Amino acid sequence: MTGLRDAARALDALRRGWPVRILSAEGAIAVLAIETADDGRLATFDPDGRADVLLSSGRAATLKLANQRDAATPGTAVRIERAPWLDLPAAVALADPALDLATPLKGPFRAIATSAPDAAAAALRLARLAGLLPAFFVLDDGAGEVEVSAEAIAGQDAPGRLVVAARARLPVEVSERSEIVAFRNADDAAEHVALIIGEPDGTPPLVRLHSECLTGDVLGSLKCDCGPQLHAALHEIADSRWGILLYLRQEGRGIGLVNKLRAYALQDQGYDTVDANVRLGFDVDARDFGVAARMLQLLGQDRVRLLTNNPAKVAGLEAAGVAVVERVAHAMEANPHNRAYLDTKRDRTGHQL
Repeated sequence: MTGLRDAARALDALRRGWPVRILSAEGAIAVLAIETADDGRLATFDPDGRADVLLSSGRAATLKLANQRDAATPGTAVRIERAPWLDLPAAVALADPALDLATPLKGPFRAIATSAPDAAAAALRLARLAGLLPAFFVLDDGAGEVEVSAEAIAGQDAPGRLVVAARARLPVEVSERSEIVAFRNADDAAEHVALIIGEPDGTPPLVRLHSECLTGDVLGSLKCDCGPQLHAALHEIADSRWGILLYLRQEGRGIGLVNKLRAYALQDQGYDTVDANVRLGFDVDARDFGVAARMLQLLGQDRVRLLTNNPAKVAGLEAAGVAVVERVAHAMEANPHNRAYLDTKRDRTGHQL
């Protein structure tokens, strides 16, 4: 439990602009998130001005570092040697691709060996969990407000620790015979929800995995198909024998609301959804569908009919022990604002549209 508490404290520290010390078998590093740093925090963390910059390999590729030895492996952390001119504003320009056009990037940059690659990779994961850009000032064996192991960060939001927190009858527009079940993971405080429509009868339920989308589900965004997918899924489940809608708190394919809005800004500059996520420093899809599998298992369901066009959801459930006995197509009509988005899902992420 100590490690899990340390990971929770580390998340809080990053959001507050405090340094975190991360331990691994290879050694220790201290990191200060560039997004939440200011001149005072940076001076306290690094009084001698010697801290390097840590970025993801995706962001490093944007900076034309991908052909260098220490930036060549996708999914790894890349360490950039500190230059005299690399102050906080320059580091912010390195970290945030939304500034690439407004602030032409200086250089040249030099990627150097990372002394503790597991700790560095854990730092990038911690940033994503905190909803921050994966970019840091980094010191070898430096000090932090919180000390946490790379192993604790890796297990911080493990699906196996998800539990049922509450359940209640909830009549909804599509069916008066429905029940809502809330799930909570004490490690990250995220609350996922299942809506059970109809009565379980021993047959595999029709299931929809729906990742939270504030802009689409609530505000009616036309940039995606999330809102129409959600409402169509509810109606389709209600028209079937019975089923379950899982509402997963994995906004922006797992990168969080703020970073999703940053991706929107990049899309306005002409990048598609895949390239926008990579330029921000994240995976194309950072969601963990093991969470959905755990929810279904807690509801007593290990065989489902899955309402999806995303093969990754099928693979994610089956890898976690839930059999998909049938894939049911779930495609929405395009509009002028999301046509390119849907084309990207089909052409670059394998959606069966």
